[in-house]
Parts: sequence; C-alpha cells; structure tokens
Amino acid sequence: QKYLCSNCNNILKKALQTLCGHRYCSACLTWIVRNNKNAICQKCKEEDPNTLSEESLLAEERAFGDAAINKEISELRVHCVTLGCSWSGIMKDFEEHQSLCEYALIPCHTGCGHVVMRRKLADHLENGCVNNVTVCQQCQCSLASSEYQSHSTSSTNKDGCRFSEVGCTFRGSKEKIKEHEMSAVGAHMLLLLQHMRQLKGTLCSAAKAAQGFTPQSELNGNKNKLHVFENIVAVLNKEVESSNLEILAFRRQSELDQNIIRGLELKIAELHRCLTQKDAGLSSLHKSLLFSEQASYDGIFLWKITDVGRKLQDSVTGRTVGLYSPAFYTAKYGYKVCLRVYLNGDGTGKGTHMSLFFVVMKGDYDALLPWPFRHKVTFMLLDQNNREHIIDAFRPDLTSASFQRPVNDMNVASGCPMFLPLSKLQSPKHAYVKEDTLFLKCIIE
Repeated sequence: QKYLCSNCNNILKKALQTLCGHRYCSACLTWIVRNNKNAICQKCKEEDPNTLSEESLLAEERAFGDAAINKEISELRVHCVTLGCSWSGIMKDFEEHQSLCEYALIPCHTGCGHVVMRRKLADHLENGCVNNVTVCQQCQCSLASSEYQSHSTSSTNKDGCRFSEVGCTFRGSKEKIKEHEMSAVGAHMLLLLQHMRQLKGTLCSAAKAAQGFTPQSELNGNKNKLHVFENIVAVLNKEVESSNLEILAFRRQSELDQNIIRGLELKIAELHRCLTQKDAGLSSLHKSLLFSEQASYDGIFLWKITDVGRKLQDSVTGRTVGLYSPAFYTAKYGYKVCLRVYLNGDGTGKGTHMSLFFVVMKGDYDALLPWPFRHKVTFMLLDQNNREHIIDAFRPDLTSASFQRPVNDMNVASGCPMFLPLSKLQSPKHAYVKEDTLFLKCIIE
C-alpha cells in the first residue's frame, strides 16, 4: 500500500511526500493543486475528517521528494503482463522494456488506423498498410504503396518543369507545373546561379585555350546560352521584386487591420466597463427594492427564518456566529433598528439557549431624533399552533452605549442572552419550529 499514490492509486511515479505524511505522484499533486483551490489531502479526509489541520492543505512547495520510497520502488521485482511476453526484471528497467516489448500492441505510425503487435509492424507496413508511402524518383511526390505502380506508369506522360535544363526534376500536369514554378522561384534561382557558374568556368577555359583548339561556333553557342540565362534571371528578379511589393502591401494592410482590431478591443473594454457599472447599479436597485419590500415603518417587525436546522448546525460548529434581520423603523422617519439572533446561544446562554438581541443602527434621520433611545422593546417567538408564544420585554438602559446615537453602522447589541432553552425550541410539544421555519416578532412602543 505504501507504494501507491494517494490520488490515482497506481504505483508512485516520482513520489512526493506531503506535510501530512501521505504520498502522491509528482504529476498527480501538480494536477490537484492546479485544479482545486485550497485542496485538502483525500487520504486525510478518508482517515478522520474531524481532525483535518493545516498540514492537510496540499501545495507543491509544501511537499518534498521521497528519495527512499523512489529507490524502493525502482528495485521492486516486476514482470510484463503483455500476452506472450515472458520478460521479468526490476521496476527501473520496466519503462525501457515497454518501449521495446515485441508483443505490445501499438498503433501504426502512418495513421492508417490499424493496431498491430510491434514484432509484426514491418510485415504490416510492407503488405497491409494503405498509408505506407514511397517517393517517386521522377516527380519527388510521396505515394502510398498501393498507388505507386499506377503513378509510375502515368508520370511518364506528365510534363517537366521549364527549368529541367538546369537540374529541376519536377513533373506534373500543366496546373501543377504552374503552381510549382510560382512557389519554387528561389530554388530555381539557385539552380540557375549554379549553372551560370559552370558556364562561366567553361567560357574562361575557352578564352584561355588557343583559338585553333576551340571552334568559334561552340564559343558563340555558349555565349548565346549565357545571354538566355541572364534574361531568365532578369525576369525572375522582376517576379521577386513584385512578390516583395505584394508582401509589403500585405504587411501594411495587416497593420491597418491590427489598428482596427485594437480600436474595437478598446470599444469592447469600454462597453464592458459600462455594463459592469450598470450591473452594479441594478444590483443596488435590487437590494433597495428588496429592502423596501421587507422594511417595516410602524415599529412592528415579523422576521421569518427558514432552514432552521441547517442554520442551527452552522451555529453549533461555529461556521455562522449570529444572524441579522433586515432593518426596520420605529416610524416613517424614526429610528433604524434590527434584530440579531444566536440560534445556539451567546454569552451566558451559549450552548443551552437561543439568544435574541436588539440593535440600534445608524439611520438617515438620527440628527432629528431624541437620544438616548428610550422605547420599550418586546420580543416574541410565535407558536405556529397559536397556543403558547414566548414573550420577553425590556426597557433600554439609558446609560448604555447600545442606546446612544450611533457613531458606526451599528451599536453594540443588547437584549436576552437566555431568551429560550434549546430543549424547548426543539420540543415536539410546541410548534416554534414548523416545516424548518420559525417566526420572531419585535414590537417597539
């Protein structure tokens, strides 16, 4: 088991050991970290999910190469499982064997789609592979073995390139020759240059030789040939110059296109920025609309809390500390306030009671209101069978900072840390929680 990767469960390759003591293939750890933010060791989760620590966090820089286990693995005795192969040895020699195993099934490298035994590949290429190619000596094109015979017969009827006199061996139809001559200007010029050097050498030899030893007609013929080739080179130079002008025009057009693209990208970025601003505005309007729908302006507020079971569990585990209600008002232009509930208790009620608190918030009309806040506050937990509501009330302590004019967004909460025993909240005798929902009511006189 110690030789297996904690991720792929195969034999470890370039083993890395993490801070939690588990081992991973180097490639597996890289893949996990790259594709998972704050990845946790899977083995740690399986062994004891309740004791996960910072050491279980996976990161390449927090792992080190396990040289000892890599050495042990390299010396393990293994054998080839390919049918028909009898090879056995140690792990460090196995990869080399895999690349040479005569009984291994491999795809034909020509792309014909066949999978053959390595030992039979040569026979497949010679007798069965439709993509096995042979180069035609006349036209230099590559052909499948099955096509070569018919091609050899037909290629004798094809035309040759105009530069065959200086060494070009290309043959083909008129259309193919035209394409070839347009694309092979540079190659043809090199052939001409080579041929002209040969001619120049011949002429120089002829000039040095006595007139009696070289016929004048031969010298004149060589000069005519040289003149013809000079004309051809001149024509080719014009074609090259024309091609260069076309390339320059393409480059200029490309630069113009790039400028247009950059301009469009800037416009897209500007539109994206505008859309982002509008999305933010819509989000703000949505929040305002939601607040308007939930807000109360008469000092009476009913708070519906759903998913009570999950939220209570989150409170027990510490994932969620407390829940804030939407804000409400004592009057149209009155105090802005809200409730805060700790489903698993807070302070003296932690773990035994549900705690309920009252919070004075910074409002738009605080400058016009009398301070400290002095209104009586009544809390109610409603029995959904309308039998026994839980009611508690208090009058503000006028010396407490909780009821002075707010300096920050919220004052310190004040209320009932032991509002209701948890045993009573979850008791089947009462309907304080029904269909995973409870209702809290606050009345401000």
